[in-house]
Amino acid sequence: MRARIPAWLAVAPTGFLLAWGGNHFTPLLHVYETVGGYAPWQANLLLGMYVAGLVPGMLLAAGLSDHHGRRPIAIAGLLAGALGSVVLAASMSSFVLLCAGRVLAGIGVGVGMSVCSTWIKELSSAPHDPRATPTAGARRSSMILTLGFALGAGVTGSLAQWAPLPGQLPFLVHLGLCLLAGIALLAAPESLPRELRARGALRDDLRVPSVRHPLFARIVLPAAPWVFAAAGVAYAILPATVEAQIGDSATIYATGLTVLTLGVGAIAQGTVGLIDRLTRGRALVVGLSGMSAGMILAAVAADLRRPVLVVGVAALLGASYGVCVVAGLVIAQSLASPRELAGITGVYYSLAYLGFLLPTILAALTPVLPYTGGLVIVAAVCVLCLATVAWGLRRPLPTPTADAVEDELVDPEVASVAAS
Repeated sequence: MRARIPAWLAVAPTGFLLAWGGNHFTPLLHVYETVGGYAPWQANLLLGMYVAGLVPGMLLAAGLSDHHGRRPIAIAGLLAGALGSVVLAASMSSFVLLCAGRVLAGIGVGVGMSVCSTWIKELSSAPHDPRATPTAGARRSSMILTLGFALGAGVTGSLAQWAPLPGQLPFLVHLGLCLLAGIALLAAPESLPRELRARGALRDDLRVPSVRHPLFARIVLPAAPWVFAAAGVAYAILPATVEAQIGDSATIYATGLTVLTLGVGAIAQGTVGLIDRLTRGRALVVGLSGMSAGMILAAVAADLRRPVLVVGVAALLGASYGVCVVAGLVIAQSLASPRELAGITGVYYSLAYLGFLLPTILAALTPVLPYTGGLVIVAAVCVLCLATVAWGLRRPLPTPTADAVEDELVDPEVASVAAS
């Protein structure tokens, strides 16, 4: 008898490739500066430009999926990601069109991080997957996105370094894979029954009351932006500090840092439950502590300009990213009702992705503030946010009621987060 394939795996390729489309631009920063002739601030702006599509796309997609179900919105996001690759492949000489392509890619990532993450979480529970643990959905969705970010960058950087058409071929490969993911997506079961879908005005569903929860302001809000700020510093800023030492291998070196950062992050995500048990639910504090140390070391690495040291710092930032992204997501999702799940996921990732603007800001300030000085300031702010989160977690998080556990309003793993 052939084993039944878990339903969530049909959604996984779409989430994976939407993440791929968002991050496979990262190794091309050097290509756009050398082949395209763009200034460093322009290349970094293109890197962060998709936040302009990601944040509104993520929040709007969450509300639309609550009205119309997960499948149609996920398909629309996959089409946006594929169209973004088409525009980027055809626009090496046009900065405006490159920006438009990055915004389209951002819309796709927004759908992947809100709708696909929610869909995977819902398919990782009964009746679709009765054997899944309560935190399986958060772990699976974050792992898929992280692998998409990492492997997409790895493939793109390798093609840009050794294959022809470095500004076009990576996007065409992504386009072809999106078509295959679309076929798998059609086989995924819809996880939001019609009777549970929102029926009021869309603007009402864009409101997420759970973001007003005191724990959200005390814990999630100060931590979330550092998730992708750490990743951005590791594979956008640090490679630029050692370009003179790397020479012609700058593209593949940046690719390696991207894969290393996100690969270590993917491994670290699986340790969050253990860290929570060992620290009585303070995995987020552990992650931010590593991130603070990583930012301090990033300033040192930017000053010393040693490629080997940069590799070590990227690994530390990647591990911290992996712990924080899951720990923060589990806490955020624990504060929401089932109907708000997509909304709170969208808000969380929107806050997290604001950190991706940090490389653009640091690059724009380099004429008056070198990377070393900028990273010192960043490290100081990170330490302040760490102190805020640690203070917020000084007391146990509320223990969920029996009804809340039954409805998965609060993840039992999160309930143990501070079972002191």
